[in-house]
Amino acid sequence: MKIAFTLITILLSVILYAKGTEYSLIIDKPFDNKLIDITQDYDRDLSAVGFINKYQTSSPKSVAYTNAFDYLASVRTTSGTHMQLIKADHGANVIIDKSIALSHFSKAVSLVKTPTNGYYVGGYTMDGELLLLKLDSNANILFTKKFGTKNFDRLKNIIRLSDGGVLAIGSSATSRDTKDPIFKTGLGLNDIFVTRFSKDGREIWSKKYGSKHDDEGIDAAEARDGSIIIVGQTLNGTEKDISVMRVDEMGNKIWIKEFKEQKGLSPRKVIRLRDNNFLLSISYKDDLYKDQIRLMKFDLRGNIINDSKIFTTYASALLDIKEFSDGGLVGVGYVKDIHNTDALVMMLDSNLKMLYQEHYGGENYDLLNSLKILNNSQVAAAGIHTSASSQESNMWILKLNRDATIAQISASTKDFYKKLLLLFDDEIKAGQIKIYKDLSIELLDERLLFEVGIYKLTKTQEIFLEKFSKKLIPFLHKYQNVVKTLSVNGHTSSEWGDVNFTQNFLKNEKLSLNRSYSTMSHMFKTQDNKLKKYLSEIFRGSGYGFSKKIMKNSYLEDRKNSRRVSFKILLNETE
Repeated sequence: MKIAFTLITILLSVILYAKGTEYSLIIDKPFDNKLIDITQDYDRDLSAVGFINKYQTSSPKSVAYTNAFDYLASVRTTSGTHMQLIKADHGANVIIDKSIALSHFSKAVSLVKTPTNGYYVGGYTMDGELLLLKLDSNANILFTKKFGTKNFDRLKNIIRLSDGGVLAIGSSATSRDTKDPIFKTGLGLNDIFVTRFSKDGREIWSKKYGSKHDDEGIDAAEARDGSIIIVGQTLNGTEKDISVMRVDEMGNKIWIKEFKEQKGLSPRKVIRLRDNNFLLSISYKDDLYKDQIRLMKFDLRGNIINDSKIFTTYASALLDIKEFSDGGLVGVGYVKDIHNTDALVMMLDSNLKMLYQEHYGGENYDLLNSLKILNNSQVAAAGIHTSASSQESNMWILKLNRDATIAQISASTKDFYKKLLLLFDDEIKAGQIKIYKDLSIELLDERLLFEVGIYKLTKTQEIFLEKFSKKLIPFLHKYQNVVKTLSVNGHTSSEWGDVNFTQNFLKNEKLSLNRSYSTMSHMFKTQDNKLKKYLSEIFRGSGYGFSKKIMKNSYLEDRKNSRRVSFKILLNETE
């Protein structure tokens, strides 16, 4: 498989954060740990939730216990599996790294935002209780709700609802108490279990659904009318089937449909699309019994609109999928052969046809569990990375561009300024240009200035601009996730022969615009087609006339140096 993954590790205290120029962040703690879900905060940082394992590494004080249960109770909040929340900024710096120790070794499985930039976290305990936590923006617990039946329950996902509440979906074992009503006894060996909460954490209803066989709730999505699509898995011996059900706001069943295939089907994710239809990601077995990807689009009545199978060379699955604003799709998951498992990123069009895919990872086991489309159309994904020299899994956050390449780490203005100084070190030393901390660039060499009333470029100016742009434009493209604008500004001196002030101003304004345009035009024409397309998105021309003329002192204008063009780079995010 294609391996496209570079790691640079930096040791910080007892935590190992791996970070290079690409936004690929590895958080390595002792023992196995992983990230399950990811979201974008309202401050544009990334937050991901998962779990870590903590075990006692030193000998405890000598205490005598009469039974094993007392011993387990003594260590349950300091050792075992803990919920873990990671928050990272645009520079791939971890700014929140918080373990949440709850009783009975808890695992987190899902994360959604609250309106106050906090979090709902869904999880479960190892003894079968379901958990809903509400955290503030600093990951402090506001409340903890334990819910479910008295049986053995497991949570699979929580989804945010339009009323600000959340829906929790998972599974519950059947009670053996024949005196319990059907809600508690269940319908089969294991049932789909769904609970709805209000925005203040109040439980509105809980219901079980299923067949006489083993059923598990996998995922859910809310329709615009408030009804809910619930996707489940049914196990009957060796058979693995899918159930898709629509219920109303109170959980009452509207319709249910089953999908069966001889080699078995496994549902992975369901989402509501912008056209109010739904998309279900499924895994199925091909003739060689390898996992392959199947995408099924259906409407609110359960009618199949598009059922597409995507054949890949290696066993593949999309564990999460999201829709861009233009109808395109991105999915993440895994791809594996007999040697290793890599993270899979796949881009698809609105007709469910694969456009391209990328594999990321090392020599062992790598996987992406969840993704979030960001405000700038980049993609953040969370999962597992296993280094080449380890058998223990690490938490992994990856940021991707729309073309599935790994995004560059966003730079602050200060960082970007330092990079520009290195890039143009020769030109700066030769006295041709000066770069300021606000990322503006002035041309100093008098051969690069304009004569009075002239806007057409000289041969010397053309040669310099070609060399200058061949450095600058690829550099900006490399950091395209942070670069907002490249502004080319034309300037003039305040002179214009024997004319009144109105004519002086208007003629110099037009001249400055022409100087900007001639510079932009030459730089644009010297780039290849890929960079031309990129330039068309960030290039901005402007004329300042003589409003920013150069002064020799407080009273005397430097007319010669005022006849120039300048550049300014604007970033999306700065410190």
